[in-house]
Amino acid sequence: MNLYGVSIVSFPHRLSRLNRDAGFTLLELLVVLVILGLLAGYVAPKYFAQVGKSEVKTAAAQIVALEKALDQYRIDTSRYPSTEQGLAALNTKPADEPRWDGPYLKKTVPNDPWGKPYQYRMPGEHGEIDLFSYGRDGVPGGTGNDADINNW
Repeated sequence: MNLYGVSIVSFPHRLSRLNRDAGFTLLELLVVLVILGLLAGYVAPKYFAQVGKSEVKTAAAQIVALEKALDQYRIDTSRYPSTEQGLAALNTKPADEPRWDGPYLKKTVPNDPWGKPYQYRMPGEHGEIDLFSYGRDGVPGGTGNDADINNW
């Protein structure tokens, strides 16, 4: 019997051959997985190195912005906030500061890109004020992404 040019008798035989050839072999899947693993091993370190660099650049930019806000505070009050008042004085009026004309930041004082508060000293050891982050590791010193980021 012939239906649209296909013999019904030979149809099941053709269908089973199509099913057999339709999937991937285990070897083909393993080759694809090895290639993906090699690509991930090559690309991932380069990607994460860039993420670390962007965090350092973000911290440096935030320190510059905080330093500008501190300078504006000084223009208004004739002095920088004390170490005890800290960076919170940029958003909250200190009780003993009648000439405070803030807030000097649009938002709250940010933490560094690693979630730790920026360090502030007045008087500073390296300048009139010291403003810094201890970097990714959160301890003084370090190299690379663990290095301190500061305003001096």
